[in-house]
Amino acid sequence: MVDKAVVLLSGGLDSATTLYIARKKFRCFCLIFDYGQRHKKEIEQAKKIAKLSGSKYRVIKIDLPLKSSSLINKKLAIGRNSQSIPQTYVPGRNTIFLSIALSLAEDMGAKAIFIGANALDFSGYPDCRPEYYRAFKRLVRLATRAGVKGGEIKIFTPLINLTKAQIIKKGLRLGVPYALTWSCYRGGKRPCGKCDSCFYRAKGFRQAGIKDPLLCRQK
Repeated sequence: MVDKAVVLLSGGLDSATTLYIARKKFRCFCLIFDYGQRHKKEIEQAKKIAKLSGSKYRVIKIDLPLKSSSLINKKLAIGRNSQSIPQTYVPGRNTIFLSIALSLAEDMGAKAIFIGANALDFSGYPDCRPEYYRAFKRLVRLATRAGVKGGEIKIFTPLINLTKAQIIKKGLRLGVPYALTWSCYRGGKRPCGKCDSCFYRAKGFRQAGIKDPLLCRQK
């Protein structure tokens, strides 16, 4: 019997690649979060990606009463990052997501949790760093019945030390449907091309020597 894994799927380039890595060895269940982000396009794209991969999924709605993040507060501007930690940072987001994923994984008997965190081509978020995931792995061993009884729910971050170009090349070998992914912090018919997420996506495809299929499709 193939082991189960919970995969955090945002609909973006990194999380879609992570799903296709996970499905090589696990039967995947995708968690998609509606946490009050500016637009729902990434949620709809995540659903499409999960379906295409043959994975079951669930959308979890969370009401985060936050005002400091421009991903939630529409009164704040989104632009290129000029700070070490940008205004698009959502306080505690990955900790919240991973905690829910951990609870579900233990309940359903999953052996692993996958998250597409990346520490190289990223915007400086504290919860994307390797040291954060090392700490969370220790927490998993201490805070779960599986960990206390000698079992283990593994946390996989397969993209943590890869550049965007390396991620894209790996994803293409796996058949990731990048034309379905949505990275832009804004909704709309076309990516804005100005936010951090658009910047790093464009950089990745450029360095990989590949045209972004999302942009090609939308011409």
